[in-house]
Amino acid sequence: MKNNLMFVRQARSVFPVLVAVVITLALGLPAWAALGGDASSIDADSAHMKAAVTVAHTDNYEVHEMKAAGGTVVKEFVSPSGRVFAVAWHGPFMPELQQILGSYFQQYSTALQSQQKHYGRAPLNLQLPGLVVQEGGHMRSYVGRAYVPEMLPQGTKVDEIR
Repeated sequence: MKNNLMFVRQARSVFPVLVAVVITLALGLPAWAALGGDASSIDADSAHMKAAVTVAHTDNYEVHEMKAAGGTVVKEFVSPSGRVFAVAWHGPFMPELQQILGSYFQQYSTALQSQQKHYGRAPLNLQLPGLVVQEGGHMRSYVGRAYVPEMLPQGTKVDEIR
């Protein structure tokens, strides 16, 4: 009986710590409508960035533009099916690419590591199977875009992603 009471006391002291860890991990997860993802979380994106959102409609897609307080603008291009087929950014700070590239970030990261060192202001142009990432600029003036060619809605030109 004494051993059982000691186990209950230990469990009670560990439980609040476990709850705190679970809550911390859940709150720390990114809530971005990342490339290839569902557009339903765009409201969470704007809250994360503390950004104002405007939506523009074209015949082929919607553009959800978020402008952060620091001046960086992130655009998410959403197909009629509700999927984010492209993202673009410009501004004084780089956005968190791991968040906006979502599941494509690993492919992007691996491609960067396999390339020769990227020095200076030379633009980056990664043409990967199923993913294109183009970025450039310099301190306080960054620009870039990423898109999944197979996901572009019919009639959409790549030059429209900016």
